[in-house]
Amino acid sequence: MIDPPLTMPPKRVTRLPVRPRAVRFPVLVVVFVCAACGLVYELELVALASYLIGDSVTHASVVLSVMVFAMGVGSLLAKRLRCRAAVGFGLVEGGLALIGGCSALVLYAAFAWLGEARYVLVAFSLAIGVLIGAEIPLLMSLIQRAESARSPGVREKESAADPAGTVADLFAADYVGALVGGLAFPFLLLPWLGQLTGALVTGAVNAVAGGGLVLWLFRRDLTGRSRALLIGTNLAVLAVLATATVLVDDFERAARRAVYGDSVRVAVHTDLQEVVVTGERGSPPDLFVDGRLRAGGEDASRYHESLVHPAMNGPHARVLIIGGGDGLAAREVLRYAGVRSVTVVEIDPGVVRLARSHPELAALNANALRDPRVRVASADAFRWLRETATTGPAGEGEGPRERYDVVISDLPDPGISAGTKLYSEEFYGLAARVLADEGRLVVHAGSASARPHTFWTVDSTLRAAGFATRAYSAYGRGAHLAAGPDRADRSGDTDTDTGAGTDTGTGDWGYLLAAAGTYPPELGLAPDTPRLRSLTDGALVTGARAAERTRGDRGAPPPPSTLIHPRYGG
Repeated sequence: MIDPPLTMPPKRVTRLPVRPRAVRFPVLVVVFVCAACGLVYELELVALASYLIGDSVTHASVVLSVMVFAMGVGSLLAKRLRCRAAVGFGLVEGGLALIGGCSALVLYAAFAWLGEARYVLVAFSLAIGVLIGAEIPLLMSLIQRAESARSPGVREKESAADPAGTVADLFAADYVGALVGGLAFPFLLLPWLGQLTGALVTGAVNAVAGGGLVLWLFRRDLTGRSRALLIGTNLAVLAVLATATVLVDDFERAARRAVYGDSVRVAVHTDLQEVVVTGERGSPPDLFVDGRLRAGGEDASRYHESLVHPAMNGPHARVLIIGGGDGLAAREVLRYAGVRSVTVVEIDPGVVRLARSHPELAALNANALRDPRVRVASADAFRWLRETATTGPAGEGEGPRERYDVVISDLPDPGISAGTKLYSEEFYGLAARVLADEGRLVVHAGSASARPHTFWTVDSTLRAAGFATRAYSAYGRGAHLAAGPDRADRSGDTDTDTGAGTDTGTGDWGYLLAAAGTYPPELGLAPDTPRLRSLTDGALVTGARAAERTRGDRGAPPPPSTLIHPRYGG
């Protein structure tokens, strides 16, 4: 006797609030939103690390590699949540919104009050990566859960093709969302909201999208306790993010005081960077650009005298200044009666506006940027020099549009990777083309004593571009801080390893004076040199000896730096 086959009762399938076929669209919308938010968190960490710590290439590599590794870890950990995918996804998004939204605040706070943000950067990259990695496996489970609500016949016919289609849809929405997030960060969030508020708003969007999907579309999958947990978690996350958004201006002012001291006079965000002016009333101001000391009021004359005046020993009717938006190099140039024109090429017009309008900065630069002999070009120096070097006088043909007797490179240290192209062999080749006969080029090349490899790499790069060089250095307060953000309270000591703490010490500025050809220019002061505060011929001789001592027994000179193979930061 053959027993009839047993028919098992079908599993209970919880009804969804929409048709099963319509589930994919809202899920894919949430994938799109979450992917955009995730990439914003990633870019926020890279941008803030570049500003706070410097060396954007290194820290971008750290953030990206750690985050991708953590995403793999998150995908593996998500296996344990597949049986409760709905509540798991809701909690993951709540945690991601809180951690990602507050990441910029905490990173800035660690730098401002602790002086060290590297370990915090790695911790946030790891945590955000783990949570992002858990998203796709849990969403895949949710879509399969929705597909199981179809009739058995339909499910059997489509089961073979459905997994591949589901994966394709998820990744397509994820990649498109990443594109939108990547474009929204530089063009919308940064200009309109800034780094801190932008991250907080992104976290709020993330929390609403993730929590809303689960609490609406998959609410019947939740127990009463799970529903209350998700609602409470999301409300708490939104409350934290909203409170932080309201207090972000107060936080930024407090953090700025911790970084720059209590004497912040002006703090503005231009389209490209943060510019801060500090100092007590009645004393020379200090100018910081992206946290780096660009002009120390007390020693601004020492730095700029050493940069400008050795290069003015010779014809100097036409002068080109690369950088120098603070007007201090132009101030020194204009002290020579024989100067007929000065061209300042500064990428950030906000720095120029501040140098012209701020009363104490304008007094410090002697209103040099308002002098009728001065023309300011707001442009990328490499692009501007390339156009100038290849455009003829009539705007056509080969040859420079204008030649200069002196070219002054007043730029941040070459160790700052954002500006390494302005220390490349190609850039110096363009500079050589705009130099007049017997023209001189002077380059601020960083600290010769603290970073000799970088300093002598600049020297090798100039020589590779066809220049003969003379090295020299000068000493002043805060000279060693030019390559990295400075915690600028002046009342204590400095940790020389991290730059944390406060600073009153001195360091050296390294310079290279160059001329095209095989014979280096004479290192000295011109006969018509105006009266100087600190620089003398004897000081130049001493500075040249000090710079040469840093060369030491280094064997073969370091290779030159090019656009394709930058060699700074070593």
